[in-house]
Amino acid sequence: MSSSDLVLVARDNGVTTVTMNRPEALNALSGPLRQCIAETFLELAEDEATQVIILTGAGRAFTVGLDLKELGGETASATVTDKDLGKAIANVGKPVIGAVNGFAITGGFEIALMCDFLIAGPNAKFADTHARVGVVPGWGLSQRLPRLIGINRAKELSLTGNYLDAATACDWGLVNRVVSEGELISTCEKLAADILTTEPITRGAIRKIMDAGWNTTLGEGLDIEHSANRAHAKSQVRAEKVAARRAQIQNRGRDQADS
Repeated sequence: MSSSDLVLVARDNGVTTVTMNRPEALNALSGPLRQCIAETFLELAEDEATQVIILTGAGRAFTVGLDLKELGGETASATVTDKDLGKAIANVGKPVIGAVNGFAITGGFEIALMCDFLIAGPNAKFADTHARVGVVPGWGLSQRLPRLIGINRAKELSLTGNYLDAATACDWGLVNRVVSEGELISTCEKLAADILTTEPITRGAIRKIMDAGWNTTLGEGLDIEHSANRAHAKSQVRAEKVAARRAQIQNRGRDQADS
């Protein structure tokens, strides 16, 4: 498989679907695949046509994490310029919806946690096997997971290496909802389309301050929000824009009430 086939990119009216494509290896993160993912997100950060990204995996897995055969020296490791995958996803500057279609294990779990939110298929399974493999997390799992599901639950997962099924992941607040396998991508596409109906500069600011506040205390987060509110109001809020958006919101509310 050529490097250009390791990540599939499909663009459709502002929504770009990125598919990790090593289904025969459950999308294990070989060096070339990691590089392709990083390069794809670096490109999408500069792509004005892309406003929302859906990230998923081909076949039976989202991704099972680092390629352990490669890591253990059982298979040759291709020489690549290792761009920082975590920073590439974190700095893409656009909403990322994770469509978790199967296994999201260890490094794959970490990539899922980099997404803004997750929608899972019924066969999705999460596990943190860092302690079993003998590797300390390096892409943020030890910090993001406790903030999402609580430190006690996070410790249970990380210290046992046990699997978490889709339904329990939803109950614990790790994923937003569980949908049938056939509806997974279409559900994410519908949510992406809903995001596209919002005002771009405002949604970008909201996403940015949510992330900034999540990484600090409540008091500091409130200060971040206050500063962003004042700056946005000064540069972006105009009476005619608010009136137009108000009419759109009212029409959308009527449409949803009738559906």
